[in-house]
Amino acid sequence: MLRAFIRSEGSLKGIDMLADRNLPDEASWVDLYQPTREEEVLVETALGIEVPTHEEMQEIEVSSRLYQDAGALYMTATILAHTGTQHPESQAVTFILADSRLVTLRYTEPRPFDTFAAYVERQPELCATGEIALIGLLDAIIDRTADILERVSAEIDTLSREIFERVPAKQASGNGFEKMLSRIGQNQYLTAKARESLVSLSRLLSFLKLPEEAVNRQELQSHIKTLRQDILSLSDQTSFVFSNINFLLDTVLGMINIEQNSIIKIFSVAAVVFLPPTLVASIYGMNFDLMPELRWELGYPLAILLMIASAVLPYLYFKRRGWL
Repeated sequence: MLRAFIRSEGSLKGIDMLADRNLPDEASWVDLYQPTREEEVLVETALGIEVPTHEEMQEIEVSSRLYQDAGALYMTATILAHTGTQHPESQAVTFILADSRLVTLRYTEPRPFDTFAAYVERQPELCATGEIALIGLLDAIIDRTADILERVSAEIDTLSREIFERVPAKQASGNGFEKMLSRIGQNQYLTAKARESLVSLSRLLSFLKLPEEAVNRQELQSHIKTLRQDILSLSDQTSFVFSNINFLLDTVLGMINIEQNSIIKIFSVAAVVFLPPTLVASIYGMNFDLMPELRWELGYPLAILLMIASAVLPYLYFKRRGWL
């Protein structure tokens, strides 16, 4: 899909372009979402650039993600998408800055793109030039990442209360611990992807060079500096969240270990309690004719009492020592 943002009647509107139409000269932002080859050729011809392939966008080398070619800046960053679902993902998104126009190439649907598109339709000045649109879009992406980290922090706080305010052996056993581990794993994955996105955005901002003729260059440079500071603070936040997640993971695993030890202790005590009665029953269950007790009238009651006593006495001893 090819979408161009064009000024119309004092506002900025996104128009879905057809591959057989010419790209308007007044378009300051061109968004390519899962483009066809015809749409790529249209943008390449209109702007004199080369649109990278999906495979090229996946390259992890910095030199392959951040470079300049024919006067155009090519910058690829990893952006979070579908974070509100059970299957969040991070995908490469390429930003191309050419002739004061911004071209975005993506194969996923991060929410900041829709959010920023709605903003620029109401506030056209946010997309007056490609440079301004790029800074505004990066700002929206960083804000969205901050919201994700805040949500993860809130979820970690909730998990912490659930772990420490409940009795693990009674209220969080079995499937309870499994659900906690699953939630911890999901938040750890989301935090790791957010950290990966922040690192790629930090590299992008370090590489970004605005042309001398860029409108409001000094203001944009100040905005870029603010974005770098935001990324730095969010990176510190991810480190803090990671430490909390690791602590909760160790805590849950420790509680699982304690519960398992308690269960094993119960079986061990039960085995020790029933061992003496089993021994007595085994002795008197032997088929020897010359056992004196076989002829006693009180032999059977005595054996029963002996088995009961041999079970009760160890139990009372364990109880007194506080092992039960």
